[in-house]
Amino acid sequence: MTGGVACAVNIEQVERLDPTRVPVGSWARIWVELMRDGLSRPMAVPVLVARGRRPGPTMGITAAVHGNEVNGIPVIHRLFEQLDLSALKGTLVGVPVVNIPGYISQRRRFGEGTDLNDLFPGRPDGPSAQAYVHRFIDRVAHCFDWLVDLHTASFGRANSLYVRADMTDPQIAPMAYLIRPQIIVHKPPADGTLRGCLTERGVPAITVEIGDPLRFQESYIKGTLVGVKAVLSHLGMLPRRKRPVLGPPPVLCERSYWIRTDNGGLLDVLPKVAEPLEAGAPIAQMRDIFGGLIASYHAPESGVVVGRSVNPIAQTGDRVIHLGVEASPEDTRFIRR
Repeated sequence: MTGGVACAVNIEQVERLDPTRVPVGSWARIWVELMRDGLSRPMAVPVLVARGRRPGPTMGITAAVHGNEVNGIPVIHRLFEQLDLSALKGTLVGVPVVNIPGYISQRRRFGEGTDLNDLFPGRPDGPSAQAYVHRFIDRVAHCFDWLVDLHTASFGRANSLYVRADMTDPQIAPMAYLIRPQIIVHKPPADGTLRGCLTERGVPAITVEIGDPLRFQESYIKGTLVGVKAVLSHLGMLPRRKRPVLGPPPVLCERSYWIRTDNGGLLDVLPKVAEPLEAGAPIAQMRDIFGGLIASYHAPESGVVVGRSVNPIAQTGDRVIHLGVEASPEDTRFIRR
């Protein structure tokens, strides 16, 4: 941590996050207890809090809502390591891991196999996963004025660096562009997601998909870190300064969807992530266990590869490619840079 006077790195445990307890011009590492396990041990999420010397909004940055999505963790670590507290306005709250049971087991889902990002805001009297997300909102995310939620692809799939955001919202759309992803997919927030839950509460939020699961991908991590700093500058929390431009402008997609198999066998997906496709272009071949070609797949329309399967063992209904359909330049619904 550079600049300002850093507080002693005392790791305390609390039942509810209160960023105002961190002295102005300092930072802290805090465990926020959400639950107790069968041995009565606390299940707590790690939280980093930095308070600037001058007032401003509170930005929340979360990672690993799915336990195997780890590319966002070093983004948060490096952001805090490089933070100049003397220049920070407002408060920065980083949660490197939201889904503690999933992270420990290196699995996407929560302990009993449920997807946390289908359950927000949860229920105080619900099953463990429901109670967990309810307490995360009530005990941690309650203080967020803005949210950047960091994800990756799941097992057996690869992602581009892309952002999901409501590109008709004048507060949210600039955040998406400032991340400088390869692709932006217009998608109003869905019920059950952390992004959707906070957006319903008036918190502008975006989801950033940073590559692949259980990997540290340096180029994606570096690019996302630059983008998050640009968002903080845009909000007036950090000084405005010229930041490096990484890659071409993002492709803005009006929608996206997965193309799925109608057979089972060995799947060979042909295009790479972020690759443009023309309608009718070959995208995959399916062979049986004896090597015979049993199916060929083609792009149903022109678009860009947002994500793709990397698992060759496929059955009927499995994913092939995540196809983004580019927005028309004449479409006036979307806010553009």
